[in-house]
Amino acid sequence: MTDITGSSELLSEETLASLVGLDAHIPEDAMSASLLGTERSGHGVRIRDDGLIVTIGYVVSEAEEIWIRSVDDSVAPGVVIANDFQSGLALIRPTTPLPGPTIDIGSAENAKVGDAVTACGSAGIDPQCVEAQVVSRQEFAGRWEYVLDDAIFTAPAHQNWSGSALLDIEGRLVGIGSLVIQGFEVNGSLRTVNMFVPIDLLIPVIDEICTHGRRLTPPRPWLGFLVHEEDGDMTVVGVYRNCPADTAGLRPGDIIVGVDDQPVRNLANLFRSIWSLGSAGVDVPLTVLRNSKRLELVVKSSERSAFLRRGTVQ
Repeated sequence: MTDITGSSELLSEETLASLVGLDAHIPEDAMSASLLGTERSGHGVRIRDDGLIVTIGYVVSEAEEIWIRSVDDSVAPGVVIANDFQSGLALIRPTTPLPGPTIDIGSAENAKVGDAVTACGSAGIDPQCVEAQVVSRQEFAGRWEYVLDDAIFTAPAHQNWSGSALLDIEGRLVGIGSLVIQGFEVNGSLRTVNMFVPIDLLIPVIDEICTHGRRLTPPRPWLGFLVHEEDGDMTVVGVYRNCPADTAGLRPGDIIVGVDDQPVRNLANLFRSIWSLGSAGVDVPLTVLRNSKRLELVVKSSERSAFLRRGTVQ
């Protein structure tokens, strides 16, 4: 057994050895480069004996090189098996042997509000682990056209969260680290928390994704914009060049007030309203305010993956 700094729990050496470090290089002309950078680092968790690793998708999205580091400092190149945009998780695998143990997989049901959990990232022979508590389970909407129905929020925050493992009290994997959020309200006070993606979103479809490189359900319509919610306004803060929103004439500063003649209430409602119109390729009628003038625009949606560099995808 290996003691964890700052934690009263003991995790097995096998559990800690299932964690890996990731370094990814993304070309400068990749769509995500300006937002997420070209050099990205994070963590992953080995979940199958064939070497399959789960991580958060943005670490390896559009990567042309991925290097995987195991607990004994062995290094191997990696390849992306799939980037699941619905959950926000990605699956990768080393292309040369990188032996190591797999983690026991639990369920996000074992991460209820008030439960003790441990957030762990790989750091060679000295894994970085933080004893934490689940402080909230609630919906999360990200401005990059992303919604989780039931995300896991924990505190205190792990400061190296990207792709880190969230473990229940038995050391089983229940979530993958996505974000750190400052000013998150917990029982009337503002705290810095981590947001974790429940592993349950991936496990039921993992064989399907590994076989086909994606879910077999029709892909959601994607517009290629970033939207920020504040004081009830859904303001476009970014538009990817040559993507559907750009082609339709959307601009930063536009305020989206309706989808298909229906008002939007919040960020999650905006994205769900778009997705409810059909699969990728459907026309998306938007009502926007631009300089206080009302405009009607129609965006011909697409599939997100069509605008991403394939990178090291298998």
